[in-house]
Amino acid sequence: MKSFTVGKNDAGLRLDKFVTKTAPLLPTALLYKYIRLKRIKVDGKRAEISTRLALGSLVEMYINDEFFEPKSPKYDFMSASKSLDIVYEDENILLADKKQGLLVHPDENEYNDTLIARIQRYLYEKGEYDPEAENSFRPALANRIDRNTGGIVIAAKNAEALRILCDKIKTREIDKMYLTIVHGKPPKATDILEGYLEKNEDKRQVYIKKNQSVDTKTIRTKYSVLASKDGLSLLKIELLTGRTHQIRAHMASIGCPLLGDGKYGVNQKDRALGFKCQALYSYKLKFNFNSDGGILEYLNGKTFQVPTVWFADKLFPEVKYK
Repeated sequence: MKSFTVGKNDAGLRLDKFVTKTAPLLPTALLYKYIRLKRIKVDGKRAEISTRLALGSLVEMYINDEFFEPKSPKYDFMSASKSLDIVYEDENILLADKKQGLLVHPDENEYNDTLIARIQRYLYEKGEYDPEAENSFRPALANRIDRNTGGIVIAAKNAEALRILCDKIKTREIDKMYLTIVHGKPPKATDILEGYLEKNEDKRQVYIKKNQSVDTKTIRTKYSVLASKDGLSLLKIELLTGRTHQIRAHMASIGCPLLGDGKYGVNQKDRALGFKCQALYSYKLKFNFNSDGGILEYLNGKTFQVPTVWFADKLFPEVKYK
């Protein structure tokens, strides 16, 4: 038998979600059976699968040790690099400036050195994250950006902050602005592009369509031209919808592919300029809550920006992007 006291990062979780995180090797069918047979109890009593756990409650699990993941004396995140550029940090969140080429989460090719692993290592060494004291929560990212895109990524230090951030991102109450350099010059100085995006999972590519279908999603992309010279333009872009590869595909669809974009761009010209990945950076973020922000309400109205964007400074050093 193992028992767990519900901490602040687990309070409010459904019982089945809590058990899945604390006993990850327990099959779902057995989980439901053990709850029904009272082999999993809350405060000494039978509970339903959907029971919401309260702070301080005691969850007792009369199940075999084999279903619990063994504690590792060495944490995976300790293999990650210590390199971390922090834009802002407080007791609830951390804004990291992710450099291009770094994964935000592990994939089939890279497991150890990712942005989230670097953040977890940083917080662990700082004494703000103790895996042994947590039943299920780990510092987590509220948003993500592509490996070859740089910019601000939001990390939550506790479960309540993560819940609020995910909700605000879903309801588009956090504004994200991007800088990019494109080939050519858009037809208007500023515009809102509208279209329909179709995703091809096999090719990991998207296509912009003029007409809506069952396979498409509506997209809206706002851009402003900051400067143009030598066949290139520096743009500020705001996503009015957030879809996979939206900026890259949408700009390419109007004849202005991103500099360095090997998937939607012009490879020959990009290589000549020394660009091997897309010139795209999520450089500014504003908390723009329309509803109560809970423990993060103090962030409402605040704007954060990375100190530099390398490709803008290299090719358009005369432009002050704000």
